[in-house]
Parts: sequence; structure tokens; C-alpha cells
Amino acid sequence: MTGLTRTPWLVLCIVLTGLSGQPALAQKKPAPQPTVTTTPQTEEKPTPYDGQLARLAEVLGSIHYLRSLCGAASGDWRSAMQTLLDTETINEPHRREKLTAAFNRGYRAFAAVHTSCTPAARTAEERYRNEGATLSGEIATRYGN
Repeated sequence: MTGLTRTPWLVLCIVLTGLSGQPALAQKKPAPQPTVTTTPQTEEKPTPYDGQLARLAEVLGSIHYLRSLCGAASGDWRSAMQTLLDTETINEPHRREKLTAAFNRGYRAFAAVHTSCTPAARTAEERYRNEGATLSGEIATRYGN
């Protein structure tokens, strides 16, 4: 995932000034109009691979839970997610929240079903690892630089 880059945020500055809808007459002194300004707005642009990225985050959360359930060191999956967040969502809190929510959703989905390491949990972990490898490969191949 480290090869992916995104166009920096587009910064939109909108300054509104109060304009009267009626023309000022020479005889009348126009009433002062308040000036309304807004703070610069930033717009987060979704990437064409955001859906796949959210699914990858969900898969990472699932693997993280299943690996720790079965006694394997699972820190690598959490750190992989952190790297993904740091790479893809720098200065984009809404995208970061969405990907974090996807990771947590994947984690909780398996936590609700599997309370002990069973053959089914091991099979699910293997399938999710395969899906994660496929997703990351597709994203990097199609959108990587």
C-alpha cells in the first residue's frame, strides 16, 4: 500500500460579503451591511478505490481478531492497518474514520461469532488472508504509482 499517493486536499476558500439587493440612492446613505466570512473549507475527495480500501480494512480487522483468538501474534495486522491509515488518510479525518470503522466492524463481526479457536475460525482466517492479499494486489496494480 505504500506506493499509493493521492492528490492533496483541495482547499476551497469562500468569502461571502453582504450585498444589498437594492441599489443605493444618491440621496440616501446606505445602511452598513454586515460582512459574513467563513473559515476556509477543506473538501475530502474520495478515491476510486475507497470501497476496496474499506473492505481491506474490514478484512484486516477480521484477521486481527481471528489471529489473536487462535494464539498467533496479531500485532502485524493492526500495524498494517495503522500504516494504511497513515498512508491513505493523512489530513482526511472523515476517510480515516470510515476506514477505522470498517476495521472495527470486521473485528466485531467475528468476535460476536467466534469465542474460541475452532477449525471454522482457522478456515475463516485463511480465507480472509487470501482475500486481503487479493484486494491489496488489485488496488496496488490498478491504482498504484
